[in-house]
Amino acid sequence: MLVGCLADAGASTEAIVAALNSMEVGAQFSFEKVKRRDVGAMKFRVAITETTKHRHLPGILKMIARTEMPERAKSNAAAVFEWLAEAESGVHGVPIEKVHFHEVGAADSIADIVGACLGLELLGVEKVYCSPVNVGSGTVNTEHGVLPVPAPATAALLKDVPIYSRGPATELTTPTGAAVLSTLAESFGAMPAMRVAKIGYGAGDKDFREHANVLRVMVGQTSKATESTTVSVIEANLDDSSPQVVAYAMERLMEAGALDATVTAIQMKKGRPGVLLRVISAPSKQEELAALLFAETSTLGLRIHTAERRVQEREWVTVETGHGKIRVKVSGDGSYAPEYEDCRAIAQASGMPLRQVIAAANHSYLNLASH
Repeated sequence: MLVGCLADAGASTEAIVAALNSMEVGAQFSFEKVKRRDVGAMKFRVAITETTKHRHLPGILKMIARTEMPERAKSNAAAVFEWLAEAESGVHGVPIEKVHFHEVGAADSIADIVGACLGLELLGVEKVYCSPVNVGSGTVNTEHGVLPVPAPATAALLKDVPIYSRGPATELTTPTGAAVLSTLAESFGAMPAMRVAKIGYGAGDKDFREHANVLRVMVGQTSKATESTTVSVIEANLDDSSPQVVAYAMERLMEAGALDATVTAIQMKKGRPGVLLRVISAPSKQEELAALLFAETSTLGLRIHTAERRVQEREWVTVETGHGKIRVKVSGDGSYAPEYEDCRAIAQASGMPLRQVIAAANHSYLNLASH
């Protein structure tokens, strides 16, 4: 599915087949356009002609080294197999050099890993980002017997990766796929800000009734909004807290690491006026900030949900004014704004009106940007 979606997005099928043929793994390779639940996708097929099924890591690394493809693709493929060997070693309790790769060492799995790494290189992909991984459920038949899904090697490879289970009771992520994703992905979660140029769909063998059995890849250029992360939004409705308590709570929340905190006037039940206190938090700070809200306000309950946060690329520029140095925040599209705290400090120290200090900072920045 990985190789199929990359080929569907534009990676040369001829180049992939030529590289895999140079490995002499004992297989024939082909691509075919198919449909899964009426979704058009590319199916990568591997017809096995070899008899050797078990291989060790050193032998596989030698095969990769002699493959006719770019060095970075070779390096990535070798890294995937080394990570896979480490996971198998931990599961079976044997040294890495004695790990038998079994199914993953078969020609089709070698072709999947090498083909995926080459496909990324052919598309000019610099960074890989991945959604949370659907591992499936139920059991799977292996050479080690019937195992629960995710299989032990898959589970080890996806440690610290967000996973979930949805759809038919079958294996939806194999050790091969898990090894590629966990080795090459920069991060897992929300899609990064990007301008999509190409989209590809890779087909699995089965055609499920619940959903289209396809893997999608989206290839593009990063946009100005360089930060695209998942955040926690914590909310509380308050109708019995004084303005002083609410203001103090907001100060404490910001000091504790909240990304933002706002208060909005609302009309609550029984006609009571109240406020909505909303906090934006990094997921790692969620519980700490929730506890702080309980401690500093009268609320007895909170609402917490996730959202995607995007922040435009920006940088700091320091400008000289007749009153002192002031930092100016400049965004990727050229917008700018003097730092309030710097302007406030100068206004208090000099006795000048704040608006005049801000105007001086704007003037200094425009002069600097024009040269």
